[in-house]
Amino acid sequence: ADAPTAKYIDVTAITPTPLGEGKTTTTMGLLEGLGKLDKRAVGAIRQPSSGPTFNIKGSAAGGGLAQCIPLTPLSIRLTGDIDHITNAHNLAMVALTSRMQHERNYDDARLAKSNLTRIDIDPKRIHFKWAMDFCAQALRNIRIGRGGKMDGFDMDSGFQIAASSEVMAILSVAKDLKDMRQRIAKIVLAYDKKGNEVTTADLEVDGAMTAWMAEAIHPTLLQTIEGQPVFVHAGPFANIAIGQSSVIADMIGTKLGEYHVTESGFGADIGFEKFWNLKCRISGLKPDAVVIVATIRALKMHGGGPVVKPGIPLSEEYTTENLELLEKGCENLIAHIETVKKSGVQPVVCVNHFQTDKPAETELVRKIAEQNGALAAVSQHWLKGGEGAIELAEMVIAACNRKNNFEFLYDSDTPLGTRIERIAREVYGASGVTYTDEARAKVRDLEADPAAKELGTCMVKTHLSLSHDPDLKGRPTGWELPISDVLVYKGAGFIVPVAGDIKLMPGTASNPAFRRIDVDVDTGKVQGLF
Repeated sequence: ADAPTAKYIDVTAITPTPLGEGKTTTTMGLLEGLGKLDKRAVGAIRQPSSGPTFNIKGSAAGGGLAQCIPLTPLSIRLTGDIDHITNAHNLAMVALTSRMQHERNYDDARLAKSNLTRIDIDPKRIHFKWAMDFCAQALRNIRIGRGGKMDGFDMDSGFQIAASSEVMAILSVAKDLKDMRQRIAKIVLAYDKKGNEVTTADLEVDGAMTAWMAEAIHPTLLQTIEGQPVFVHAGPFANIAIGQSSVIADMIGTKLGEYHVTESGFGADIGFEKFWNLKCRISGLKPDAVVIVATIRALKMHGGGPVVKPGIPLSEEYTTENLELLEKGCENLIAHIETVKKSGVQPVVCVNHFQTDKPAETELVRKIAEQNGALAAVSQHWLKGGEGAIELAEMVIAACNRKNNFEFLYDSDTPLGTRIERIAREVYGASGVTYTDEARAKVRDLEADPAAKELGTCMVKTHLSLSHDPDLKGRPTGWELPISDVLVYKGAGFIVPVAGDIKLMPGTASNPAFRRIDVDVDTGKVQGLF
């Protein structure tokens, strides 16, 4: 605890294509580049979800010579943290659904023999779903309890991906086991027929859930290819959750090296915004620099190029020089630079170099980044490892040495509606916010609830656009952010406004990665992970 606090760096990105733009690759490359400059660097990343790993995006381990290793254990289960999260989450659903069955089947006298009192849970107001670590759209909406009276409670239900679980969010933000235990006890599962919350503590399942999570609270130590330590811990997505590796990993990492590098999911509009206004508020840590990863491919798409789709070869616009398309697409980059600058932290744009990039293109992005107040570097860490990231490391060191005026976008006592409006206008670029009647009523009720004032704001929005509409590329203007619902995660400590049509259970694509993953039966080695 008495050790000096390392320089703290977050790696974020522009609005990505569905393929991703290499944030984890850049995080690993930056660690390796700092190592080449004889700096003691430590990293922290999220644990990959089996959903993307076996679907489209692949593992979140980096790539080329900028990887977190060993790849196979990292990509498949690692030390079982996500298994623990899934079991803890589903145990809550077991407690809830079995209690509903018993209250239907037994009178109060029979319940009293088991030392139970009737809660009278409203089957139409079940807040929780089941969880699993795959993209399984067929399980989004299901019917359970379809047998006899001893086969559960007949009602609508569904699954969400484990990365969106409130238990996962709690792992991301908890500071220690005591904090985790207290947070798990506050998870709201449902409401009774009088409108009162039904929590895990009410069902006396919070202790058992914590027992499942007791080992998961410890980060797993891996490394880059070049030997820098990397903590892997927690794995919430940024579009449907907080999108950060754990506070615990950062609190450890910032005391072990001169530089601590973490990453936040997807683009700066969602991942960095939550790092900035949620994670840093919880941890008390303040970033010294923020890296924005950009690719020529994504910028051209934002400039009007054909939509990049997994499994489909890139069109000619992406493999030949096209400065006009690129310059137009840099409006998206500028938006993210401006977002980071609003936090008071120096942005560093990293052009993650691909072999199809042309020198005039990378230099154009560098020029535009610098004109808009960012430092910039063209980095070839995928191809060359740390040697290819030396310029990036030098720019990050320079950024860390600049004056830092870090401040939050809003104060903790800012009303919920004002927070949503500020994020929508100042980060997403919306002209305003609209609400469904139900969402507006929830905002009004939460603003009137003194206990809700201490909860953070964790927006849910597509990662494929600055707006709520994944088809709007570049830097869209003249649009309003539609809030369709407002969820409350009291255990994690968030209010979750939902923008547009977002699914907490993603779907598996027509050409998923699992078709190409196999095992060499002679060596036992897994093949096809990427």
